[in-house]
Amino acid sequence: MASVAPILVTGAAGFIGFHVAKRLLEQGRAVVGLDNLNTYYDPKLKDARLAELRKLAGFEFVKLDLADRSGMAALFAEHRFPHVVHLAAQAGVRYSLIDPHAYIDSNIVGFTNILEGCRHNGCRHLLYASSSSVYGSNTKMPFSVHENVDHPLSFYGATKKANELMAHAYAHLFKLPSTGLRFFTVYGPWGRPDMAMWLFAKAIFAGEPIKLFNNGDMRRDFTYVDDVAESVVRLVERAPSGDAAWSGDKPDPGSSCAPWRVYNIGNNNPVELLEVVRLLEEAIGMKAKRELLPMQPGDVPVTYADVDDLMREVDFKPATPIAMGIRNFIGWYRQYHRL
Repeated sequence: MASVAPILVTGAAGFIGFHVAKRLLEQGRAVVGLDNLNTYYDPKLKDARLAELRKLAGFEFVKLDLADRSGMAALFAEHRFPHVVHLAAQAGVRYSLIDPHAYIDSNIVGFTNILEGCRHNGCRHLLYASSSSVYGSNTKMPFSVHENVDHPLSFYGATKKANELMAHAYAHLFKLPSTGLRFFTVYGPWGRPDMAMWLFAKAIFAGEPIKLFNNGDMRRDFTYVDDVAESVVRLVERAPSGDAAWSGDKPDPGSSCAPWRVYNIGNNNPVELLEVVRLLEEAIGMKAKRELLPMQPGDVPVTYADVDDLMREVDFKPATPIAMGIRNFIGWYRQYHRL
């Protein structure tokens, strides 16, 4: 049954935001989609995603920058969103080495405007995108939300860790229920052109070499976007209430006595980058040229998510096999580029 008040999905023209908004609309929920349609990558792709959302009943689009304080305040006052799924952010580990100010504007100032909008307008649950990048120099595998994450290796990761801390402060001070979503290497149809899967596919189709950092000795917990969207949508109605057994003597970094939680949204199955290349070659029907390069600043060699908490909470574990996910992605990629 559709709720009276719409759900706010920020970053609705982005990769994950598009899929989450689509899933909510297909369930009969009304969605206000917010995006600033910036030029971090080709806005034509964002326009194409929006065109798909506009085909579905209950969708309203608002072009607005998160850092626009008065505009954000007015939007929240008008709609008084009961649920907010905040997926807009300045993304990308490598770009944070080039333009750190973009991350402050979007991920810090913008997130403050989201928190304030939720605080003053009766939001019952804020879900927001964090990232596997918060694990930084942690090496204990699989990554668990119950381990400390105090050593980020990229400025992007640092802003995502900051979001978790900011949300906790609001959960404690204003009893704003909030859930952080640590996404692990999301891929699939309608993906981002700056991500490995797209970059590899583009290079293979063009007969150009693909860049394999750390000589290809990298493993990623590739997580199919439909699984991600399903996890997020299941969590919307599961606002945290606070753990009465939580103790400041032995603080659990993954929960709190405040209404605050974080979850890993990952496939719980790291895959070698060279295996991903092989599967792409298989799906495309062409051989890849490989360029082996050293490790890049800010990168980590392995990501691997412990998703036990997510499974307990929503009875769901991302599990789309990488071969199937890559076939689906390449099918969409051919269609989108008319290849």
